[in-house]
Amino acid sequence: MSEAAAPVGGRAPPFGLWERMLAGRYLRAKRSQGGVALISIISFIGIMLAVATLIIVMSVMNGFRAELLGRILGFNGHVFVTGPVLDGEARDPAVQRVLKVPGVRQAAPVVEAQAIAMGPTQISGAIVRGLAPRDLQATAIVAGNITRGSLRGFGEGEYGGDVILVGDRLAQALGVGPGDTLTLISPSGGATAFGGTPLQKPYTVGGVFSVGMSQYDQAYIYMPFEQAQLFFGREGTADVIEIKVADPDKAPRLKAAINRAAGPAALVTDWTQRDSSFWGALKVERNVMRLILMLLVAIAAMNIISGLVMLVKNKGRDIAILRTMGAGQGSILRIFFMSGASIGVLGTLAGLLIGVVFCTFIGEIQQFVEWATGQAVFSSDVYFLERIPAKVDWMEVVIITSWALGMSFLATLPPAWRASRLDPVEALRYE
Repeated sequence: MSEAAAPVGGRAPPFGLWERMLAGRYLRAKRSQGGVALISIISFIGIMLAVATLIIVMSVMNGFRAELLGRILGFNGHVFVTGPVLDGEARDPAVQRVLKVPGVRQAAPVVEAQAIAMGPTQISGAIVRGLAPRDLQATAIVAGNITRGSLRGFGEGEYGGDVILVGDRLAQALGVGPGDTLTLISPSGGATAFGGTPLQKPYTVGGVFSVGMSQYDQAYIYMPFEQAQLFFGREGTADVIEIKVADPDKAPRLKAAINRAAGPAALVTDWTQRDSSFWGALKVERNVMRLILMLLVAIAAMNIISGLVMLVKNKGRDIAILRTMGAGQGSILRIFFMSGASIGVLGTLAGLLIGVVFCTFIGEIQQFVEWATGQAVFSSDVYFLERIPAKVDWMEVVIITSWALGMSFLATLPPAWRASRLDPVEALRYE
């Protein structure tokens, strides 16, 4: 103990060299020397895995939300205007007024209806969306993801022409591609004296798009706006004015300004209202998952207590000698606090590194696992996305790291406090 002796009178600065040296020595001590190396290793691994798991899971959930939000809100609008303003000559002036609202990037009248699509050998239901050519080109998630064919000819000709765009999965199911003929049947396109009758018309597939979400790629067809009005019996009107804003999260705050611009007859809703149950479920799931995994981190940190309690018990004689040589209770507390806290710090840093590296290379890891097992680990038919997304939120990483360190320090305090209160006389009585 001579090389680790405390200065006489306990005048050494807190967390000084000799305290750090003793803390490291106790932590590395073998079992034959009264150490608890195995328990320390187990505690280290537990904290490391818990922190890494929390970072990975929360990053995947953040990525999943970001991907869904980006694709859903890129494909659909952020704010929707309905009501009498859609009819007649009032629609176009309303669209122009809405475009002048600060924060609005795009406003487009849309016709959307269900139809039956007939390919050469297959028949399938489809959702047809009528959109003006300039508005379709402004929809980057569609216009920028045409995998076959092009937009050439879309919107050209009488009533917008007969060129359409088809989702990739729907085109595969129907057996059609660019240049092929696809017959659409509208349930109520034709108007007669006896009411609406189904209307059947052949169209030319100009291009095939893929937005990376199966629910869109296997269901949607884009048609020129005027042609959709004619085909579905919507002459002079539209189903909705879809508005896209610069920041989708601010859409609810822009509703009032958009409502004033669209006119008193307009009914305005936003994306949070249309899919409130879906986004609410994602938020609840994310919060619950974070709570559960934070509890796992706390449980892993509690392992430090058992190791440190055994270390204090094994080092009772050393503590008594240090006390008789002048070490104060604060020095003893700090020594054992550093012994336990260092496990938490090292485990947290290792978990942080593993979690961030895993999230950075999650695509390559997914490909390796699929290659090794021969099975798809992330089916796009189930999860709507083609790959596992991961988005590291550094603020959340800071919170996770702080929580793990806080739990580690908290778990270290009780046994360190017990060590500082050990009576030297009692500890040396039977020595």
